Amino acid sequence: MTNQRIVAIIQARMGSSRLPGKVLRDIHGKPMLAWVVERARKAATLSEVVVATTIDQSDDMLEQVCANLGISCLRGSVFDVLDRYYQAARQCEADIIVRLTADCPLIDPGLIDLVVTRFLEEKVDFAANRLPPPYKRTYPIGLDVEVVSFAALKRAWKEAKESHEREHVLPYLYDTPGRFKILVVDYEKNLGNYRWTVDTQSDLMFIQEIVARLPEQEKFSWLDVLRIVEENPKLSEINAGISHKSFLDVDERANDEGEKHG
Repeated sequence: MTNQRIVAIIQARMGSSRLPGKVLRDIHGKPMLAWVVERARKAATLSEVVVATTIDQSDDMLEQVCANLGISCLRGSVFDVLDRYYQAARQCEADIIVRLTADCPLIDPGLIDLVVTRFLEEKVDFAANRLPPPYKRTYPIGLDVEVVSFAALKRAWKEAKESHEREHVLPYLYDTPGRFKILVVDYEKNLGNYRWTVDTQSDLMFIQEIVARLPEQEKFSWLDVLRIVEENPKLSEINAGISHKSFLDVDERANDEGEKHG
């Protein structure tokens, strides 16, 4: 379909503010990061999958896990995640970057392929299957796929100045209408109230309950998860009270540690 190099970069670090070490928490015998890596590797459109973590000492363990998984681990800024992504993309010689996060173990390879395909077909700078308000989220939280051209990522890296634009990587692409050509890939129904990501212990419990009910743990789609959730409505009560972070939120530790990490 394209001779461009499409690289998925999974953002991961041990120092989560809500659930420290969450990306290595066990989900049915495998660390959460392994789930994300293995799911992403099933996407047919990707040339490579890599992990981008930080230079912080706490993430040495992540580098070791990546080595065990046979996946490249690139290390960069702790809080300037946009810089971490840009440097990783440059090292990978990526033409197109797919942004994934390590706290979404149910990420769907078919959805990755869908968003990448639409990105290529529509010839946009940026495509995603969810954007923050005022856009409406139609896919469950935890299935987020963002696709960006290297040229657009480089421009954002050069021009973005706000803290939230640096920490959340790609807001500069979509927070000012007309700045870039963007595409939102929506689902036919509004399922944005479902929460399938891991920020807290109750989120982790929810995911573990879902995985225990999957017909095939190696091969499932997000629609299989949806069926389980719809057939077992009490499952969604496990993490119903958790609020999702806004893309304007910035980790308070960034201000305390900015000088230390650069």
